[in-house]
Amino acid sequence: MQLPNKELFLIRITGEDRPGLTASVTEILAKYDATILDIGQADIHNTLSLGILCMSEEQHAGFIMKELLFKASSLGVTIRFFPITTEEYEDWVKMQGKNRYILTLLGRQLTARQLAATTRILAEQGMNIDAIKRLTGRVPLHENTTNARACIEFSVRGTPKDRIKMQEQLMQLASQLEMDFSFQLDNMYRRMRRLICFDMDSTLIETEVIDELAIKAGVGDQVKEITERAMRGEIDFNESFKERVALLKGLDESVMREIAENLPITEGVERLMYVLKKYGYKIAILSGGFTYFGKYLQQKFGIDYVYANELEIIDGKLTGNYLGDIVDGKRKAELLQLIAQVEKVDIAQTIAVGDGANDLPMLGIAGLGIAFHAKPKVVANAKQSINTIGIDGVLYFLGFKDSYLNI
Repeated sequence: MQLPNKELFLIRITGEDRPGLTASVTEILAKYDATILDIGQADIHNTLSLGILCMSEEQHAGFIMKELLFKASSLGVTIRFFPITTEEYEDWVKMQGKNRYILTLLGRQLTARQLAATTRILAEQGMNIDAIKRLTGRVPLHENTTNARACIEFSVRGTPKDRIKMQEQLMQLASQLEMDFSFQLDNMYRRMRRLICFDMDSTLIETEVIDELAIKAGVGDQVKEITERAMRGEIDFNESFKERVALLKGLDESVMREIAENLPITEGVERLMYVLKKYGYKIAILSGGFTYFGKYLQQKFGIDYVYANELEIIDGKLTGNYLGDIVDGKRKAELLQLIAQVEKVDIAQTIAVGDGANDLPMLGIAGLGIAFHAKPKVVANAKQSINTIGIDGVLYFLGFKDSYLNI
């Protein structure tokens, strides 16, 4: 069925892109007062793909097609026309009400094998890919790619048949094919994140500070064993914290400055912090580590909030005790919610990034929880994880594109 005296048709134009091409096409449509119902354009390596769904008076349709064919010939592009029925148009409109998701793939490099396996999962779940775009810059062919990053973002429409199974399949692929992924509902909150909270040890820095302190105190092996068990969730964090701090008794305060000035900063932190500050994000450190080192990073990167544990120092020596409440997993989640309230940010606009079992509560309540180079238990329970590249990979899960940032 068609509307009386109206013609619906889809125009598809492909060929070498050039300035003014879209203007030339739409000027012809404007000449005949056509209505544009939908339009989409993509440019891949200077090859244009332009689609226009339009409606015109029946008597004008032939003239529009004729003039567009002549214009396409002069521009050196290919043009095709497809009549659309009212029923087809209504079906298309109904599809627009379906859920939309963003699937982000991330790694040192992305191969055909990774994309084939991922898109097969989408197809089996009944999901349709509307658009694909590359967020990272092009990888040089003849340079060292040790620190290379590759990211592709899929805009996907539909509702997964089995969301849990799909998540499991993607996690399995990520492990097998050395890639990371994020699958997020494409709503206004995804595009308006405002607060990001980081764990510190083994997240913003490539060490556990308490282990560094313990080495200086001569109890490195004892403390490291307790730390690893706590991060794996095998023992209660609070109890392990008390045991480890007690072993530091007698350590000179000057050792803390020495360690702070030599902290191994995680790959991508400088880039990540620069971009987050530039675009107005509020940044917090919520750490089961120590305030002294959190404050050091705060000054270095302009971080807004630091909540961590305070070591008791008397006469320049650590006493083996701590001051105040322990910042454990539960407290991290509470602090994230508190900061969000202070900043008047909806919890759906928050992001949390961490690696240990004590980070799971805040990863779970944040709008976007990301496990970063995390322990197996954390990866298994987080919806998003980054294991293949530096922490600046968070930017791609937020939708940032290298070319927009000049980075």
